[in-house]
Amino acid sequence: MAGSFTTMAVPGQNIIQAIKDYGNQLFGFIRSRVNTREDAEDILQDVWVQLSRQPEAEAVESIRGWLFRVARNRITDNYRKKKNQLIDDEGYLDEDGELHLPDMMLSDDDSPETLYLREMFREALFEALEELPEKQRRVFELNELEEMTLQEIADREGENLKTIISRKRYAVQHLRKRLETMYNEMVNL
Repeated sequence: MAGSFTTMAVPGQNIIQAIKDYGNQLFGFIRSRVNTREDAEDILQDVWVQLSRQPEAEAVESIRGWLFRVARNRITDNYRKKKNQLIDDEGYLDEDGELHLPDMMLSDDDSPETLYLREMFREALFEALEELPEKQRRVFELNELEEMTLQEIADREGENLKTIISRKRYAVQHLRKRLETMYNEMVNL
């Protein structure tokens, strides 16, 4: 029966059956949530690897649910990884949404104090992002981290461009308010 997952005598056969049953659907799910096909393929591969390492894959009651839960976690990890890699996305946002970084964020100074301040700022930024409503955070992340235009986001989300612009503006206002004090402290070091 298509879509079912049964225990088989041959080791690894369950994974092959899972790939046949859920591979296309799982890829579509992942692809709709990341910007590039390469990211989707990498995440899908991670899901299959995790399934292959699952010591009791046969005991998983709902393999479909398990696969999609792992995929969601990998998508989240992918966004977090990109956030941590993009130092240019950390700084103070002006009223136009333009990013301004304290000099210490861009310097080559890797003293313990500078590293500590960078990490504090990074944590404050991610904390402030988590406070945003989901739709505002998503627009901000897609625009700033994934470098999609607001029109591309509107098309992808099936929303009016003005709605997307408004969500970005509210996100920027919130982040600016939350990060302004810390930014000023870092600039005045």
